[in-house]
Amino acid sequence: MIKWTLQKIVGSKNQRELKRMRPLVAKINELEEGYQKESEEELRARVEGWQKHLHRYLPLQVPTKRQLELMDDELVSEIAAGLMGRLDALRDEFPNLPKEMENLSDIEAAKAAFLEIEDDFPALRDQYLEEILPEAFAAVKNAARRMCGSMVPVSDQEILWEMVHFDVQLIGGIALHRGMISEMQTGEGKTLVATLPVFLNALTGLGVHVVTVNDYLARRDSEWMGALFKFLGLSVGCIQNQIPPQMRKEMYSCDITYGTNAEFGFDYLRDNGMASSAQDQVQRGHYFAIVDEVDSILIDEARTPLIISGPAVVSNIEEYQRYKPAIEKLVKKQNQLCNELAAEAKKALEENDEDTAGRALFKIKLGQPRNRQFMRFMEDPDTRRLIEKTELAFYQDTQKTELFAIKEELLFTIDEKGRDADLMENGREYLSPNEPEAFTIPDLAD
Repeated sequence: MIKWTLQKIVGSKNQRELKRMRPLVAKINELEEGYQKESEEELRARVEGWQKHLHRYLPLQVPTKRQLELMDDELVSEIAAGLMGRLDALRDEFPNLPKEMENLSDIEAAKAAFLEIEDDFPALRDQYLEEILPEAFAAVKNAARRMCGSMVPVSDQEILWEMVHFDVQLIGGIALHRGMISEMQTGEGKTLVATLPVFLNALTGLGVHVVTVNDYLARRDSEWMGALFKFLGLSVGCIQNQIPPQMRKEMYSCDITYGTNAEFGFDYLRDNGMASSAQDQVQRGHYFAIVDEVDSILIDEARTPLIISGPAVVSNIEEYQRYKPAIEKLVKKQNQLCNELAAEAKKALEENDEDTAGRALFKIKLGQPRNRQFMRFMEDPDTRRLIEKTELAFYQDTQKTELFAIKEELLFTIDEKGRDADLMENGREYLSPNEPEAFTIPDLAD
């Protein structure tokens, strides 16, 4: 009753969100009316200005020191001039950037200075996108208005463009840009809604992915909505099932790329599991994505995992070298623990204490089934029967409370049949004593 009364007074969360967006929608419509008096060239110049500002925050692409040493002076000077241009564009926000570049050491110093400020780029980018959101949305709406009456080639046929964004679609676009799910009824123009946040985030130059449910829709929307993006000066690509890797790379290099969840997923797996070099990778990073039919993609389609069979060509040597010493210490500590359990079991058997011996031997089986002393115990039929009896007693408990408790006394457990290993709480604390949350999966809602 209290909840119902509060909702009547202050409204539901959805109603409050809509109320907050109304002034922004009014501002977009006001700006769009002003844009109607401008020429197409002025509209595109406005878009180019936004791009120029946001492209300052793109990752730095400069050859390595070794590559620079092999280049002639003219090419090095050209690269230095390009790097100085990037620094000059950022100097208002970062006045301490280097101002001179005469040799290779200066280039290296400039690269280091650029890398130091890169961590600030995401916040600056997001802040600017929020500032220009009303203007950018107004530009998209105005471009849609200008296109009315023109014919757009879509899937080998001409379609008349007669769409201009309504207020409800502007609200949907704001929600999508801010990471919300926009639920709309059939016929409310979800495809057109996506053009608003897609355009805004594509201005960054980092690439936007639009995820659709099948190849036909990917092609149709890339041509249909792509006409609007191209009118505003952006490039549009489309990933289809049978296109070759080089063409995929070209499609991913566009400002906006349409495709299905399966194609994006398999390209990611190929890039990170089978590509032998950076040149063989087709994707260029992941910045912003719009998922069409999100309930279908994230729930129904997620039941079918994307798997590429075959051995991986590339292994992450750095990660291996980083974790190998810690894992070796962990295994050594468990080996020591199992040897102590073997000694405890031997003493218990000599004293005819079968409960203690069976428990100790079962713990060795869980933690180190290939332990030499344990293998010798298994050669004795009476001892083997004792271990099997103890194991059966633990697994007969429906809640398996004691089984879980005995596992937690180990650092990790090994399941030879399932070819699986499980790190216990003691093992997690041993590997990461100063980071108790290191092995905790983050809460997706948070």
